[in-house]
Amino acid sequence: MTKILYTCFSILGIFFMMQSCGGKNQASTENGDTVVASNIPNFKADSAYSFIEAQCAFGPRVMNSVAHDNCGKYLVDQFSKYGLKVITQKSTFKRYDGLVMPGYNIIAQLNSKAKTRIMIASHWDSRPWADNDPDSSKWKMPVMAANDGASGVGVMLELARLLKSEKLAIGIDFVCFDAEDVGVPQWEKNVKDNENTWCLGAQYWAHHPHAGGIKFGVLLDMVGGQGAHFYREGYSMRYASGVVNEVWQASKTAGFADFFNDESGGFITDDHLPVNRIANVQMVDIIPYYPTGESGFGPTWHTTHDTPENIDQNTLKAVGQTLLQLIYNYKK
Repeated sequence: MTKILYTCFSILGIFFMMQSCGGKNQASTENGDTVVASNIPNFKADSAYSFIEAQCAFGPRVMNSVAHDNCGKYLVDQFSKYGLKVITQKSTFKRYDGLVMPGYNIIAQLNSKAKTRIMIASHWDSRPWADNDPDSSKWKMPVMAANDGASGVGVMLELARLLKSEKLAIGIDFVCFDAEDVGVPQWEKNVKDNENTWCLGAQYWAHHPHAGGIKFGVLLDMVGGQGAHFYREGYSMRYASGVVNEVWQASKTAGFADFFNDESGGFITDDHLPVNRIANVQMVDIIPYYPTGESGFGPTWHTTHDTPENIDQNTLKAVGQTLLQLIYNYKK
């Protein structure tokens, strides 16, 4: 996940304490089973987790690597397997240090002929450097990116699997942004960090949208972390507050309000920013905030510990079921 560490987690610079979460899911029957409306599919967290494992099996998906190329082919094949129309937006990106990186956004369209569309996105590349690792000797090692990248893509693949046979009145565009996590590393002393070194694939998409008719978008970033809670991110509230309200209401209706905090979060540089600013498509960011730790993004963020064993399927379930609720609640 691209994050610049001037990220503050309150509009006024105030850090809000997390509310305790007594249960992973408040929508339950007497025996504790999840309640899902009969017309809404039941999100399978174990299936989403298997998609995360599959991505990580290629290794860190760092640009200009075999793992990146092989994982890209896997994602195209997997979305195609579910009957979605797949588009690849190829481009050449230049990293902050001048390295030229060929890459591409992967766009998978469900119900591609529908004129009214919702976009759900995540990034699929891995951070080249574990520059937040507690062990400084590992700062220049690549990140496996199970949570920071693969979790959002895993949720999207599971949504595509579940929705492939559904008769929806709207279209869903799943977008895997490339070159998101290539921003200036913390250990770099010769280059000043700025937001334009991050989210290169999203910047490209914002200048070259693949389709019209997109009513709004939802960005998934680090949606599988242990103990994750999601605050109302600042830029999301600035550009798409109505969509934020819809997402948070969907979480309540689906029974996962414990994961979605009603407090305001900080302003975070992420893929939704160019989508809002350049493409003028309202997009919100579902991203966690941890009240302890220097970054606020959790203990595995940009470290060598961002591996599948540190993924929490309860978090995947909360996000996936909330998105299904959002999709089925949507009125044209």
